[in-house]
Amino acid sequence: MLVAGLLLGLPLLGLILAGRSIRPYLEFPPLTRYVVHEPFSWPVYVALALLILASIGLVRARIASTASRCVRPASHLTLPPLRATSFPWWGWSAVVWTVIWWTLAWTRFSWMEPLQPHTFTPLWLGYIVVVNAWTFTRTGRCMMLHRPRYFFPLFPLSAVFWWFFEYLNRFVQNWYYVGVTDLSPLEYFLRATISFSTVLPAVMGTAEWLSTFPYFAVRSDQVRPMMRGQGHVAGWIALGMASVGLGGIGLWPDYLFPLVWVAPTLIMVSLQDIREEFQRLGANVKQNGGAMWQGALAALICGWFWEMWNFKSLAHWEYAVPFVQRFHVFEMPLLGYAGYLPFGLECLVMADACLTRKYSAGVAYYTEAERRP
Repeated sequence: MLVAGLLLGLPLLGLILAGRSIRPYLEFPPLTRYVVHEPFSWPVYVALALLILASIGLVRARIASTASRCVRPASHLTLPPLRATSFPWWGWSAVVWTVIWWTLAWTRFSWMEPLQPHTFTPLWLGYIVVVNAWTFTRTGRCMMLHRPRYFFPLFPLSAVFWWFFEYLNRFVQNWYYVGVTDLSPLEYFLRATISFSTVLPAVMGTAEWLSTFPYFAVRSDQVRPMMRGQGHVAGWIALGMASVGLGGIGLWPDYLFPLVWVAPTLIMVSLQDIREEFQRLGANVKQNGGAMWQGALAALICGWFWEMWNFKSLAHWEYAVPFVQRFHVFEMPLLGYAGYLPFGLECLVMADACLTRKYSAGVAYYTEAERRP
């Protein structure tokens, strides 16, 4: 509740203290575009590109050094080492389902007109089942079948989770939706909530699939901590920086827009650090674990499919990102894909914070009973 209060209240507090009206930011459905973004800038583009490449390089080096020391993955962090099996019939059914909805999303058949604005959710339900089928094929286990108490709560949690990003986007307006202008507030809320409910199941399912590959299933006790702090100093510093940044996000959206993807994680992890709770990414955690890499790459993989399927769909979103609005891959500016990496970490933190410890202490955690064939 404290995290929710900070995320909801700080951006509004910054506007109020600056004497600006908050009414445009509370419009629902959010249709008005009122943020005027800075034009494309080569110096900023090159600087951000170098920063992103340097960050990815450091992470890749950390993975490589960890994998080189890892003889085998820790059994409690990976899927049970059962024999591989053939791709299941329900997986093939999901492949056919997904292809059908993909075709309908990108075409404009007159007989399909009533359903064409609603292709997003069926596509992603198909993806979720397919990625679980891939995991099942490699290990004989998948969260959809063998961890239902973890899998199914991801859907309502995901809807709440993504609504926070929609709210924060009101202050920076980096994306907006096309084809939803005729919806009433209730229709918009229901349709959006159903679509948003597929985000976490897709990302966490993909992360679990990645954990079946030895390169990503590194042992948590062999990964050096990302940060080291003294007492709770690091937690308080991270909380203060995130809070100040969120307070100014509506005042300087062109400069603080990356906080949409970074601030929620900083707030959650810093509060966990201060409260001495279990945390995957916190300053005082001795083991960060290979799940970090699984989550980041999983979100990037899902991001590719999000952008691809969105590209020619009837109801879709478009982007308006300051300084880097060029070199699009589908609707997304090329550098924008880097935002999926921290988003994957946020998915991990959210699942760990909100689901029961038994089912969230690892991306692919199984109890001893669930590990038995």
